[in-house]
Amino acid sequence: MQSKHEWRTKMKTRLSELTASEKELLDNDILERLFTYDSYLKAQTVGLTIAMKNEVNTQKIIERAWLDGKKVAVPKCDPKSKQMTFYYLTEWNQLETVYFGLKEPKPDKTYICDSRDINLLLVPGLIFDMQGFRIGFGGGYYDRYLQNYPNETVSLAYEIQVTEAVPTESFDLPVQALITNEQIVHFTC
Repeated sequence: MQSKHEWRTKMKTRLSELTASEKELLDNDILERLFTYDSYLKAQTVGLTIAMKNEVNTQKIIERAWLDGKKVAVPKCDPKSKQMTFYYLTEWNQLETVYFGLKEPKPDKTYICDSRDINLLLVPGLIFDMQGFRIGFGGGYYDRYLQNYPNETVSLAYEIQVTEAVPTESFDLPVQALITNEQIVHFTC
């Protein structure tokens, strides 16, 4: 059986092979589904990360959420404690570039958002299965955050990131739904 590290390496390679135009088409299909998704429509506050190059474009989601009158919260990671704190983001200049090129909120320019105030949390990952489990990027930040997160979760992924089953550990928590460029899948958690 493959290790999570091997799964991650293979998927990162596959994602890097998508052309910019292919990626844009897939992103648009995913966002079209998200923007009509009931939990998104009802959410007053959406929590999500600022996507890296090979992930579904979250900049478009943030801008649409602002247009829709929603609040947006993005995480700041603490590498020492491996914990995340979400902050409200109201404009792009509230972000700074940190390790690995990640964009995170500047704590002195933003306000903390309590996890209970995030109605819909978009949980990132590299590989997703048909039970709602995921292989993330290896930091464990979302695994820890989800332990005490009380509201709805959804992940966005390209169909090539979906497999029948991924290796799981006792602390892994599934997301409640997955939106891909081809489908919306709800999981019974």
